[in-house]
Amino acid sequence: MRAVASAAALLGFVAPAHSQSREVIGQAGFLGEWELTATVTERIGSGIKELVGPLNFKHVGICTVDGPEEKKGELRLRISEKSTHVTATLLIDGSDLAA
Repeated sequence: MRAVASAAALLGFVAPAHSQSREVIGQAGFLGEWELTATVTERIGSGIKELVGPLNFKHVGICTVDGPEEKKGELRLRISEKSTHVTATLLIDGSDLAA
């Protein structure tokens, strides 16, 4: 759970000039050994803006054997339009991790 909280704290948004999708990049883990990348698309409904898209979680630490471990999943970011509150949910290997 701490790794997920670190990922949420280190997320960065890169917005393309003419598109509604955004690239999300960040790191997770105690030493930043996991690299997080996702391309999310905006959905708005009932006062909540949600950014959802495919997620790639890649282990880039020095303890890898046979190359870096990669996990695929989905990233969901919920942003309240009335405040600056953001909730991140990572779905990896069927598990729901919220931060």
